[in-house]
Amino acid sequence: MAKVNIALDAELVVEVMVLAGIGNPQDAVEAVVRDYIARGHRTEARVAGRDEPHRTGELLPPEPPQG
Repeated sequence: MAKVNIALDAELVVEVMVLAGIGNPQDAVEAVVRDYIARGHRTEARVAGRDEPHRTGELLPPEPPQG
């Protein structure tokens, strides 16, 4: 696996470590990046799932109002 070295503000990294509950800076930042990517994939899957019936001509029931 290829590796990339980047410089980050120390306060930013410490904040990530505290929020993630991970004591190693490398592991904490990697966990946050992996989580961000996973959330993006889940969002893409949900959007694709909602769009699919529209493409096939099926109708979805209306979504309840948010709020």
